Amino acid sequence: MRIVLVGPPGAGKGTQAAYLAEKLSIPHISTGDLFRANISQGTPLGKQAQEYMRAGQLVPDEVTIAMAEDRLDQPDAQSGFLLDGFPRNQVQAEALDAYLAERGVSLDAVLDLEVPESEVIKRIAGRRTCRQDSSHTFHVEYKPPKAAGVCDACGGELYQREDDSEETVRKRLEVYHRETEPIIDYYKAKGLVVTISALGKVSEVTQRAMDALAAKAA
Repeated sequence: MRIVLVGPPGAGKGTQAAYLAEKLSIPHISTGDLFRANISQGTPLGKQAQEYMRAGQLVPDEVTIAMAEDRLDQPDAQSGFLLDGFPRNQVQAEALDAYLAERGVSLDAVLDLEVPESEVIKRIAGRRTCRQDSSHTFHVEYKPPKAAGVCDACGGELYQREDDSEETVRKRLEVYHRETEPIIDYYKAKGLVVTISALGKVSEVTQRAMDALAAKAA
């Protein structure tokens, strides 16, 4: 299957993408991974992206599109893929359609993970990270440390990253509503969108997604 995964920040896209890609035996392609790989390998596209990022600017669509197309050209993506974080806007969505049409294929589904805004804010703003080891993460409600403000693993101080503050989350949601939500309407017009609730346990959401994709393919 060729799938695009969409949903607001905090919907659990990365987690669901990894599980779904494994279950469907297709590669999980995330823009974050693409940027990191191109930058670490020093590719021409990676160097371009890094220049914009260092200047605090958004990476232009054409650079992101070229990275995505390079990845989709790889042998493991020929029979299917799960895209996470791309396309992010209508320009990228139209470019993806054109790329696939040139190869005589098209998307099978656009999986929309739906989460109420209040839950997004609670999920992200409640995150706490260890100052000594950022891989140690907690949540004030869903995964609280044994002692408030102290990392269970190493005793380091727990803090709220700037990216996780409520103000930052609200700004990220504004960007999502403005740039990414319109592509859901774009894909709805093509009859591709499957919307599921992303509330509940990770395994429940994964099963919900698998059932919805199976129904779409039937």
